Amino acid sequence: MRPYTGRVKRVALLGATGSIGRQAIEIIEGHPELELCAAASGTSSLDDVDAPLKQTGGDLTELLERAEPDVVLNAVVGFAGIHATLWAVENDVPLALANKESLVAGGELVGGRGRIIPVDSEHSALFQCLEGQAGVASLVLTGSGGPFRGRTRDELAAVTPEQALAHPTWRMGPKITIDSATLANKGLELIEAHFLFGIPYERIEVVLQPTSIVHSLVRFRDGAVLAHLGYPDMRVPISFALTYPERAETPAAPLDLADLTLQFEAPDVETFPMLQLARQAGELGGTAPCVLNAANEAAVAAFLAGRLPFLGIADVVADALERADTARARDLDDLVEADRRARELAEEAFAVA
Repeated sequence: MRPYTGRVKRVALLGATGSIGRQAIEIIEGHPELELCAAASGTSSLDDVDAPLKQTGGDLTELLERAEPDVVLNAVVGFAGIHATLWAVENDVPLALANKESLVAGGELVGGRGRIIPVDSEHSALFQCLEGQAGVASLVLTGSGGPFRGRTRDELAAVTPEQALAHPTWRMGPKITIDSATLANKGLELIEAHFLFGIPYERIEVVLQPTSIVHSLVRFRDGAVLAHLGYPDMRVPISFALTYPERAETPAAPLDLADLTLQFEAPDVETFPMLQLARQAGELGGTAPCVLNAANEAAVAAFLAGRLPFLGIADVVADALERADTARARDLDDLVEADRRARELAEEAFAVA
């Protein structure tokens, strides 16, 4: 790979037409030290994206080989991002990771390898709070609770995709927005944090912070707690990941401390069982997180298509975890097979739902 010279940093942007991708382009265009060397999307046109190499569909690793980037921003949605993630860690190219599913599904094949800088706001916050620190007691992931925080299961029985897509604080793509409504996203982030930071699951907490001002916290063994605060604006963690180890200016609004009220509460895991299912899958290990992710992707797509009720998402995932072979993956082929089988089990569940 072409060594990074410390001058202009060449960025390969995967998932260029999504929410993260569009904000990343804004960040890149605003910083002279960043250059977009390649852009890719799954199906959407890239006609309005200014990059020397552009690709819609196709093999992302071939694009990365041609682009020779200094950093890869993987903002692909879902398991489809696994190949690019593995390419980056195997070639020791810094990876700005917004595609949490590839780390969740990839597990030990990805975690602890390469140079990964998280783009998720929560994990970016943890990364920053952990830098140069010792004596960590536990990590605290925060979440808004989504649009249905405080509702009962009975009140969720008939919710529509339109209602589930109305997130109170973040503007994101449909899949991650539904995951936020079910708390699956927080469950995936729990597994992601385990593999990013090497912290056991029993030392990773989840709390709800409805205004999304506190992005995450770290508890230390002396009783101190460090927190990362800011308005919900993905341009901040995107910029941090792309310009690291520098901290570049962004257009994000400064936090008005005089107008700040913080509220925390425990998640309702009985009403929103996806969080506990994720914790169980992570603790089980092997390909259980891959199965969880694949079944959830299939179930969310079915909900958005009107084939499955909202509460059925967790039921489908629980069924897949119970029925799937979750043996440890030896290689990418094993992961692909685990993903395929989990989607097959989910489809079988839809047929009887």
